[in-house]
Amino acid sequence: MSGAAGGAGDVAVVGGGLAGITAALALQETGIRATVYEARPRLGGATHSFTRGGLTVDNGQHIFLKCCSAYRGLLGRLGAADRVRVQDRFDVRVLTPDGPGGRLRRAKAPGPLHLLPALAGYRLLSPADRLRAVRASLALDRLDPDDPALDRSAMGGWLAGHGQRSRARDALWDLFVTASLNIRVDDAALGPAAMVCQTALLGRSDAADIGVPAIPLGDLHGTLAAARIRRGGGRVELGAKVTAVEAGPKLVVDGSPVSADAVVIAVPHRAAASLVPEEASPDRVRWDGLGSSPIVNVHVVYDRPVLEADGAARPFVAAVGSPVQWVFDRTEVSGLSGGGQYLAVSVSAADRWIDTPTAELRDVYLAALERLFPAARRARVTDFFVTRERHATFRQSPGSGALRPASATRLPGLFLAGAWTDTGWPDTMEGAVRSGLTAARLVRRHLQGMTADGVSGR
Repeated sequence: MSGAAGGAGDVAVVGGGLAGITAALALQETGIRATVYEARPRLGGATHSFTRGGLTVDNGQHIFLKCCSAYRGLLGRLGAADRVRVQDRFDVRVLTPDGPGGRLRRAKAPGPLHLLPALAGYRLLSPADRLRAVRASLALDRLDPDDPALDRSAMGGWLAGHGQRSRARDALWDLFVTASLNIRVDDAALGPAAMVCQTALLGRSDAADIGVPAIPLGDLHGTLAAARIRRGGGRVELGAKVTAVEAGPKLVVDGSPVSADAVVIAVPHRAAASLVPEEASPDRVRWDGLGSSPIVNVHVVYDRPVLEADGAARPFVAAVGSPVQWVFDRTEVSGLSGGGQYLAVSVSAADRWIDTPTAELRDVYLAALERLFPAARRARVTDFFVTRERHATFRQSPGSGALRPASATRLPGLFLAGAWTDTGWPDTMEGAVRSGLTAARLVRRHLQGMTADGVSGR
């Protein structure tokens, strides 16, 4: 494999997750060849699929919002804009195990007025709490998410200081902040939490409309991405483990030296810290302070449909007052036939559950689903399994923003990408894609400088 990425204008991308494939595709659009090195036998990074009992299973449920412009741009690059389903209006049914649920549905009005009617009619809050929520929303909209002081503060303390009592935090703020940041609202850094709320909930009226993949993630981010990179003249090396990156830049792939004009390291922060030379990022040891936050997904296959709200079938619902957070109907995407229904329960900030035995999770979550969906009490469970992502995201707690590095390093030609870098977004698919675009832009600038200096023939 020596020299596989060599030659004028060649770029090596280490890591085939969303950041890596975005960087490769963005570079190819400007005529720069990229070779993606991925240690696993597939692309897609933390978003992938596997087969079980004839079903295609995603390792976890991933969603995006209409405001995720960079991710939607990646879908366009992949020719997959029609492989997702997006709400025509933000609309979430919120269930409780003990009584009537609530509904949050935006009005057809400019932001932030579009959500005021939804808050005013949200039955899970008292009229007084609804009014306090409106006031807190308007105050939140006035914050500057880039203010370093907000990175050092917790969202929970700010909410408490603005009249948000426990019920409002659980039934409203936690519902969205936990899903977006993968950390409970009381523990979340105020800066990224404010950014999410301002952009998605208080910004453009359609910003929070929810999109879900209509095909398995392994096809969307893996198969389609590999085909598109290769079709554009790039290379994808699967099962190729990069063990070192050096000045030059150079890298060692499966024990063989490889030279490139530029290298993009697009792997999780702990792996990146072990690859990046000290002279490139002397403070790389600080990245360990980003920590990690887990996600658990509980998968249940029933012999009949059970997911409904207000007497109607729903593609997804949220829940409060329950160990269940969000539930998605995976029946069609997984290929399940025969009249059954496959549900995926997505549990963010899952520190409590990450090491819990599957048998115990089965007892807890089947009982919880029966309390939310009466039809589940009459259904037979034909399969139950759990997927766990111990390091799903970095831990977006107070102080984490100051630890996120920029894409550029001190070594010419060596750049970082990944949702953990300083993207201006939390650790999400959108953040990962934005990091890849930033790295690609810096690579192009670097190569242009090489050409101007007569170093490269490109």
